[in-house]
Amino acid sequence: MVPEDIRDFFAASGSVAGALIGLLFVAISVASDRLAREEAGSQLHRIRAAAALAAFTNALAVSLFALIPGHKIGPAAIAMGTVGLVFITAALLSLIRLRQVRWDTLRDGVFLVGLVITFVVQVIDGAYVAAQPDDTGDVNTIAILVIVCFLIGIARAWELIGGPSFGFTREATAFIRSRRRDAGEPADKGSP
Repeated sequence: MVPEDIRDFFAASGSVAGALIGLLFVAISVASDRLAREEAGSQLHRIRAAAALAAFTNALAVSLFALIPGHKIGPAAIAMGTVGLVFITAALLSLIRLRQVRWDTLRDGVFLVGLVITFVVQVIDGAYVAAQPDDTGDVNTIAILVIVCFLIGIARAWELIGGPSFGFTREATAFIRSRRRDAGEPADKGSP
C-alpha cells in the first residue's frame, strides 16, 4: 500500500518521467545518425540510449502503478526491475560479443552496474511490499530508486547527445600539466 503522504511524489515522478522520455526521443532522433552506424562506438551509443530509456520507463511505470489504489506497487516494482535486469544482461552480452569491454568503456560499465544494483534492490523491495503491503518502509525505498533511475537516465542521455564531460582524473591531470607549463617545466616530465 502506498502511503498518502508519498502519493504526490509518485504523481510528480510520473509527470517528470513522461517529459524525460519525450525529450529522450528528441535526443535519439537528433543522434540517429550516430546510433545507426555500424562502427565500434555506435553500439555504446545504442546502449546509452536504451539504458536511459530503461531507467525512465522504470520510473514512469513504477510511479503510475503506485497511483492505482490497492497493492500494485510491489508487483510493478518486481516486473520492471526484472525487465531492467534482462536489458542489462542483453547490453553486457552485446558488449562482450562485439569485444567492446575495454578500459575506455569502463564508465559505461559502471552505469550498467549502477542499474543492476538499482534493479536488484527494486525487485527485492517490491517482493517485500507484495508480501507485506502495510509496511511503508520498502515503498519509500522504491521511491528513492525512482530518483536514482532519473539520475542514471539523465546521465546516460547527456552522454548520448555528446554533452561535455568533466572527469576528476582528466581535469586534475590537465590542471597539473598547465601548472607545469606555467612554471616552465616540460609537461611530459614525471611527477616528483
